[in-house]
Amino acid sequence: MRDQEPDHTAGSERRLTTREAADLLGVKPETVYAYVSRGQLGSRRAPGSRGSTFDADEVRALARRNRRDGGTSAASAAGQELTVRTRLTLIESDRFYYRGVDAVELAARHTYEEVAEWLWTGQPRPGAAFPVPESSVAVARRAVDALPEHAGPADRLRVAAIAAAVTDPLRFDLTEDAVLGTARALIPTLVAALPPVLRDGDDQDPIARRLWTRLSGQDADEPTLRALDTALCLLVDHDLAASTLAVRVAASARAHAYAAVSAGLGVIEGPLHGAAGGLAHRMLLEVLDLGSAAPVVAEELRAGRRIPGLGHRLYPGEDPRARALFALLEDIPRAAPALAAARDVQATAARHTPLHANVDLALAVLTVSSGMAPTAAETIFAVARTAGWIAHALEEYGERPLRMRPSGLYSGPKPPRPLPE
Repeated sequence: MRDQEPDHTAGSERRLTTREAADLLGVKPETVYAYVSRGQLGSRRAPGSRGSTFDADEVRALARRNRRDGGTSAASAAGQELTVRTRLTLIESDRFYYRGVDAVELAARHTYEEVAEWLWTGQPRPGAAFPVPESSVAVARRAVDALPEHAGPADRLRVAAIAAAVTDPLRFDLTEDAVLGTARALIPTLVAALPPVLRDGDDQDPIARRLWTRLSGQDADEPTLRALDTALCLLVDHDLAASTLAVRVAASARAHAYAAVSAGLGVIEGPLHGAAGGLAHRMLLEVLDLGSAAPVVAEELRAGRRIPGLGHRLYPGEDPRARALFALLEDIPRAAPALAAARDVQATAARHTPLHANVDLALAVLTVSSGMAPTAAETIFAVARTAGWIAHALEEYGERPLRMRPSGLYSGPKPPRPLPE
């Protein structure tokens, strides 16, 4: 993506483009954004521009600090702090893989439980099941039932995870077998702790069917259940997303698996992460209500918001997760209206710039057509990703403790200063 022209603000020096800031710092443009993400450099977007601009004096000050600190460039520092070696998920060329196996193909042939076991152990476990642990579920349900009605999915799941943790005296055992035991008990506990919409499910059912009873009051037909199970499989892991990084930081400090999962649940509520599917859900309902995507897309753009469910920074082309889910949804008659609304949104938004649907839009089609609440997409995402978080925690427990501790580059007033009066 090319930056727009620099911002010329009246009465001040013109601002630098990303390329100019990178040249001044002697780093790559990606590293400039690494500085921004760490709060070491401020950025601003000019009206009508997609590119960021930077204060020239601030960039020069950062360049001086880098030279003073021994010439350590942000590229080398960022390479150490922002890159984590993992054997779990690879994303490249608009495809993604779990332990080297195409994730879409894996999801087409295996259940969520089987995919989770593959990610955890690298060993196939046909027929894998996660029985409901009655003791932890009873405590988790009481804790979740005590929450106010307006509590969101992440609130309920965090409370359920904490409640399950206090019932487990072995939670501080971080050996692989112990953590795997925690994982196989925690996921069904999270689902069972959620209040059923109309009726409770069978505790021996697969996770997808049990989750359905917590999200929809409609009867569960096999094609729709298969779509839900596939969504769980496709959302298990996606490299170092924000919530996964939080989990690895917690695991680096040797927090137990329940606490590491709780850290992940604390991050997914953001509209740019786990809550994105809910925004797409509400948008589709508006399109269905108005009969056209044009006024809905126009209002989103007028408000300065991105269109939910479109584009993904890791996929220049189509999100393979969306493609797989849409293919399943096309065979479900009751999904046809929501599917048409999603295609209308995509076509309307892409009149000038090609945009592809991402998994949030496909997930919204599933939740809308299944009579679920807008928050259902966030619940599906969180339950699915719990398996991936456990896999990353397991990896991190095998690494040097506290290695996820970056060093800050102080940019405040030079000490010593007098005590404040």
